[in-house]
Amino acid sequence: MAKTHHSDIKLSVELDENRVPEKLRWSAQDGGVDNEEAKAMLLSIWDSNKQETLRIDLWTKDMPVDEMKVFFHQTLVAMSDTFHKATQDEKMTATMKDFCDYFAEKLELKKK
Repeated sequence: MAKTHHSDIKLSVELDENRVPEKLRWSAQDGGVDNEEAKAMLLSIWDSNKQETLRIDLWTKDMPVDEMKVFFHQTLVAMSDTFHKATQDEKMTATMKDFCDYFAEKLELKKK
């Protein structure tokens, strides 16, 4: 039997007195990330037993709105890429990419 490898991803959230995130940090040793600061994170986990997605969506109170818009756009583009890798569904991937372009255009994230 082949030896398996175990890898950890660690998230740390520092909250203020109202339980609002002030600092987010993450580590992923296999990826060369050690206690790096972040301003926002979106984590989705599939619960196969319940057939539902569990989520953790956090951002620090000093996350600028303009950066949040870029973060969401880049996340949507990445989700389109992941969807394609997972399903090979060309038609829906193209539709998702079209939406990403529309999203960026409406938020004026890309030059026309």
